[in-house]
Amino acid sequence: MILTVTPNPALDLTWHAARLDPGATHRVEAGHGRAGGKGLNVARVLHQTGHEVLAVTTAGGSSGAEFRSELERSGIPHRLVPVAAPTRRCVAIVDDSAGEATIFNEHGDAPESDEARDLFDAAIALGADADAVAFCGSLPRGLAPEPLVDAVARLVSAGVPTVVDTSGGTLLAAARAGATVVKPNRDELAETTGLADPVEGAHALLDAGARIAVVSLGADGLLVLDRDHRDRIVRARPPALRGNATGAGDAAVAAVLAELVADEPLDLARLARRATAWSASAVLMPFAGELSPDRDDLAARVEVTDDTDDTLESPR
Repeated sequence: MILTVTPNPALDLTWHAARLDPGATHRVEAGHGRAGGKGLNVARVLHQTGHEVLAVTTAGGSSGAEFRSELERSGIPHRLVPVAAPTRRCVAIVDDSAGEATIFNEHGDAPESDEARDLFDAAIALGADADAVAFCGSLPRGLAPEPLVDAVARLVSAGVPTVVDTSGGTLLAAARAGATVVKPNRDELAETTGLADPVEGAHALLDAGARIAVVSLGADGLLVLDRDHRDRIVRARPPALRGNATGAGDAAVAAVLAELVADEPLDLARLARRATAWSASAVLMPFAGELSPDRDDLAARVEVTDDTDDTLESPR
């Protein structure tokens, strides 16, 4: 079983416009709402690809009730921690003519201290029996990073492969706690390390204590670097695509988790190919948390460059 933990979930609301004209009035088809947040998107992708998954997150207020209802309809196995603060909302306006999405993400209010403790206690207890655990997304405004970082450290100490997809001081602290994989995008990496070059930034996280760094580069694909082979850089680039990039990074995290639990030695080039293909596949879908049926064809079209063909032993 793969466990995903989402400290700052969202009720995702998406509208598609034939063409987005700022300041104009648009007539559009009915919007789409679903339980979201990075970890929920990861769980949806894993569920779609046949992996056993459990999503742990919070829900509160009237938006949380809608969040809970949609999640129950989705069939995604989940554990919800009730909180007083309303679940935040995130709005995506997709310009179909340009293949671009404009995103408005509410910050989200911090849970009470006992509610946060319940969330991360559940993550530790359930994660102890998991094959891999992912902590995904931002923290609610006002929530300190220590509970998440402590959960990462305890799971790593127990031998559970742990993936962290967040940013800033929380990401750096998770790297210092020994996270198996850290997965920032280019901007998050620069924010976290202060380094504009993604290779230098990835090395900074590896030097801090992370084992593997996977850096999303948008249309340029991604980089994978390994702490034990510092001179090795695996690069993967997808074919040119147009679509909704919302959730593309979450699909890459799902691919990383799928590779971590596979019954074969972890190969960074294979990981890079799958993560890039799943990320590109997500771009072709209208909503986050979905993969295109063409993902295997996309994987064959991903360009991977690797200066070695070494493999790593399983992280568990």
